[in-house]
Amino acid sequence: TAAGFSAGTRGNAPRATPSGLYPYPTRATLLSVMATTATMRSHATAPARLSARGALGSSGQLSQTRAATRNARRAVTRATGAPPASAEKRTATNALTKKDLVAYIESGCKPKSEWRIGTEHEKFGYQLANLRPMEYDAHVAKLLDALVDRFDWEPIVESGNIIGCKLNGQSVTLEPGGQFELSGAPLANLHQTCAEVHSHLYQIKTVAREIGVSFLGLGFQPKWSVADTPVMPKGRYKIMKEYMPTRGDKGLDMMFRTCTIQVNLDFESEEDMVRKFRTSLALQPIATALFANSPFCDGKPSGQKSLRSDVWTDTDPDRTGSLQWVFEDDFGFDRYAEYVLDVPMYFVYRDGVYHDVTGESFRDFMRGELPQFPGEYPTLDDWEQHLTTCFPEVRLKRYVEMRGADGGPWGNICALPAVWVGLLYDETALADAEALVATWTPEEREYLRKAVTKDGLQTKFRDGTVQDIAVEMVRIAKEGLTRRGCNEENFVDGLMEMATSGQTQADKLLDAYVNKWGMDIDRVYKELSY
Repeated sequence: TAAGFSAGTRGNAPRATPSGLYPYPTRATLLSVMATTATMRSHATAPARLSARGALGSSGQLSQTRAATRNARRAVTRATGAPPASAEKRTATNALTKKDLVAYIESGCKPKSEWRIGTEHEKFGYQLANLRPMEYDAHVAKLLDALVDRFDWEPIVESGNIIGCKLNGQSVTLEPGGQFELSGAPLANLHQTCAEVHSHLYQIKTVAREIGVSFLGLGFQPKWSVADTPVMPKGRYKIMKEYMPTRGDKGLDMMFRTCTIQVNLDFESEEDMVRKFRTSLALQPIATALFANSPFCDGKPSGQKSLRSDVWTDTDPDRTGSLQWVFEDDFGFDRYAEYVLDVPMYFVYRDGVYHDVTGESFRDFMRGELPQFPGEYPTLDDWEQHLTTCFPEVRLKRYVEMRGADGGPWGNICALPAVWVGLLYDETALADAEALVATWTPEEREYLRKAVTKDGLQTKFRDGTVQDIAVEMVRIAKEGLTRRGCNEENFVDGLMEMATSGQTQADKLLDAYVNKWGMDIDRVYKELSY
């Protein structure tokens, strides 16, 4: 999701759920987000496809002429396997310079009035009959086809296989093991974000019931092994699957057995980016503890509260970690570009094919010395792809990505962007958050990153625990949301309840496993399905 498009309208205040923890979107808010995403079409004069029922209705509402044109276009796409034009790489005629790479990242700078919120979430699809992961042909392809045919999404095809779809700034894509991901449109406020998620879940649940599958909101696959998990037909994943075991013991677990929630946020300048990056990187372990929701593995407790986060500590040291150099005086766009240039490559994408160049140097590519493509230079599209193969807890593209949270239930998908928007989009809150972490040492930051995966909010820190920091972090975020004036502050009420009680989703699941479920892991599918 590329946060930062200029379209968007402010949503209406939501209703509270019966529990008071998380808000449901009103019908007016749903209509607001539909109108917002409709304005993001590439042609400003194109008629909006989303009527009052459009996001939740069927494509049969389209006129016969438009439907015939649409279906003909999709038939060609499916038959040819042609990738989206934006993803097609063309051979560069001139060598890129590092200045070009830095300028690409810097081009993300935008005034505060244009800051947006882009939320991504992943979820496990499973078969209702046996709880096994979804198969591609029997389930995944049918789900994607239904989104295209029934809800007017555009297909994304690779080598003749549908691997995703897109609509009005949103995209649905597949992770390696079939985890379903929604990358949301850049939206103006959290009401629109929650309405977008609500609409997406309605669509996939409607289709899922018809083909005998459902979706689970957890951060780590609770029951099935990597060997039990089907591989999705995407070229880049085949390359990564073969390379990952050479760099760490848990890379395949990361690919096939994890789900996350992320938010992508904008920055105004290099200075603003540095402040947001440093503050969010320091606080990422606190978010990991708050959103801990992956305590199971292979049918039993794993000993970790966020096993998803622990997996990242043994995936690939070249492209993961806490990036302690971010806190040094020379950090900025140039320093981050230098870091990415030193990350070994995975692939080069040409003519619809991912070519294996694992371990090679992007610097050599820039000199025209890549062994697999001698004399060829990278494009900015290649640089954009390479940026996505770095996996720190906070990642910089033309926006900043928060990557420390487990996948989880619907309310968490709304709460994760809320806490970071509250902290980073309000100047007073950002200053307060900076002060909260200002005296933490590199050793303390690294300790937190590793310790919270096991102990969550109970992790000891200085004279207290991470729970103490979490309470203060959520308080600052709530005050920041209040000052935004969008009636968004109730989106973090559930987090404050968890922070003050010390009981995260992982703690509740572990208690239920012993005291309610009779240690039957299958019960988690009932408890945490969307």
